[in-house]
Amino acid sequence: MLADLADRIAHAHATRTPLRIRGGGSWLHAGRPCEGEPLDVSALSGVIDYEPGDLTLTAYAGTTLQELDRITGAERQWLALDPCAAPTATIGATVATASDGPLASTFGRVRDLVLGLECITGTGERVRAGGRVVKNVAGFDLVRLHTGAWGTLGVITEVTMRLRARPEQDDVFAICADDRTSLERRLAPLADLPIAPLALELLNAPLAASLGFEPRLCLLVRLGGNAERVAAQRRALDALGDVHEIALDRLHALRAADPTDHLVANITHEPSRFTDTWRHVSAFCDAHALWQPRVRGSIRRGLVRVSIPMPDEGAAHVGEWASFVRSIAPPGAHVTWEQLPMHAWPHVPCSVADRISTGLRRALDPAHILNRGLLGEPT
Repeated sequence: MLADLADRIAHAHATRTPLRIRGGGSWLHAGRPCEGEPLDVSALSGVIDYEPGDLTLTAYAGTTLQELDRITGAERQWLALDPCAAPTATIGATVATASDGPLASTFGRVRDLVLGLECITGTGERVRAGGRVVKNVAGFDLVRLHTGAWGTLGVITEVTMRLRARPEQDDVFAICADDRTSLERRLAPLADLPIAPLALELLNAPLAASLGFEPRLCLLVRLGGNAERVAAQRRALDALGDVHEIALDRLHALRAADPTDHLVANITHEPSRFTDTWRHVSAFCDAHALWQPRVRGSIRRGLVRVSIPMPDEGAAHVGEWASFVRSIAPPGAHVTWEQLPMHAWPHVPCSVADRISTGLRRALDPAHILNRGLLGEPT
């Protein structure tokens, strides 16, 4: 299978035929133009090596997150990633898109958990980067180079990940806020509480309602550890208001909270500016009369994620897409759009048009055949 895949990519390189990489298909609905014949790598599935004693696992890129969770769960371990995708998403796509979720603030982002990978470059050459052990300092850090490159530098075929021991107890608590209290007053007590949450997520009223909570601002706190540790932290949460324990599945529902017909963006700023970012995004949605935007925030990362129902194409507020896609982020913040209609993507600045990025693309995919156009790069 790997040899055939490498041969096909080499032939595409020789004939300058664009290829569109496809694994589980979970990240194909961004709306961004992407040229190429389909290159299906979903058959590259299965665990290659699992060492529970070393907390490491190596799997083919087409292995689903659901399957990895099942295998590691049998050893009371887990891959601490919870990207905004279905459980059927593959580990290869998760690494290629650098997608993570609420757990990243505690266990690290994707690039922190990937120890090594194998990929096939745009010339058909198989390249291995990193290793299968936790300590590995040999060579250049090509692992992080491919993490988040969206397959534009190579087709990921194999991934080695760092695992974690599952906590003895893993509980989630919801605290719905009084609408009369300011955001600063709601969040200020968090800094003084003796808690170390696994995840800390803020939901606006429309998102909370879509997940079955009261249609109010809602704080979700995930606590893990032994029973005594979790109980002590749970008592500390009483300082924040009325606390309710909820099923872990309701937190997992955040992974699929963004319908495929929504506009989706991640806005990041310094964690100390979280409330400013949240207010700016909320004011932006109000100013553009956007109906029922779903906003969530990873407080400790300074990240605000917004999912907006597709506006009416004839509405005046989408007449200037260039202004629309840029003004959603406050000054000093960074915005990454995940989903937009195809005609809006040309107004999103290309993030890989700089000299270093184009040089890397030229070195690893000189014919520019892999996922051409996916990152808005010039052809």
